[in-house]
Amino acid sequence: MVCAPSPRRLLVEVDRLTTVCRTAARVVAAAVALLAVGGQANPSLAAVTTTPPLSVASVQPAPGEVVGVAQPIAITFTQPVADRAAAERALTITASPRPSGQVEWLNDNTFQWKPTGFWPAHSHITVTLGGFKTDNPTGAAVVGVANISAHTFTVSIDGQVARVMPASMGKPSRPTPVGSYSVVEKDRSVEMDSRTIGIPLSSPEGYDIIAQYAERITSSGVYVHSAPWSVDSQGNANVSHGCINLSPDNAAWYYDVVHVGDAVIVQP
Repeated sequence: MVCAPSPRRLLVEVDRLTTVCRTAARVVAAAVALLAVGGQANPSLAAVTTTPPLSVASVQPAPGEVVGVAQPIAITFTQPVADRAAAERALTITASPRPSGQVEWLNDNTFQWKPTGFWPAHSHITVTLGGFKTDNPTGAAVVGVANISAHTFTVSIDGQVARVMPASMGKPSRPTPVGSYSVVEKDRSVEMDSRTIGIPLSSPEGYDIIAQYAERITSSGVYVHSAPWSVDSQGNANVSHGCINLSPDNAAWYYDVVHVGDAVIVQP
């Protein structure tokens, strides 16, 4: 036989459950607020006051990640942004000293704030956006300078030259682009296929190789990487398809000292 509770007992139980639910809701709200202040909350919980309001999908670099001194800050929203100026105004970046920078929209949902100078080394970058806050430590200032005409790749750490390496850059038909870049990603090994830059494998210049100790510096696929096949040319001739070629030993050394976000400057 199943016994049903009395009406009075049922009312008491409903009141008790209501109190429990309200208390739990207050605890969850407080926890979310604390996480947002500490930089660990889900970015989608942060809203930017625009018309319509914007929700943040991600902030890069990730909270707590050690970054290089040329690291851009990328903000991605969950929907296309109609009022770009309002979204840009909502971003607050703190560093001491803070470099100047510029905004670039990568697509309808994502913009990037890129420093025109360098972040302070051995310091912190704080990013605040719509209630979301994150903090990233910076490492040493590792700056690589590729000199196309001198066939060298010189790395300085905190302003002191650490190593000058023979290098081979892009051949005249596939020159390495001159400019200032930052390391986008590091890969212990990466496949490089000439078809991605329009060269069929059947061409005399075609290739499909696995490169070691590789750091990508452009969206088009320019890397600093180990190239044992061009060691004889490194230091005296430019023979690559646009990448910066180093010997295996030098490439391994650079891989160990560089962070994502560190600067690479290509000079004529």
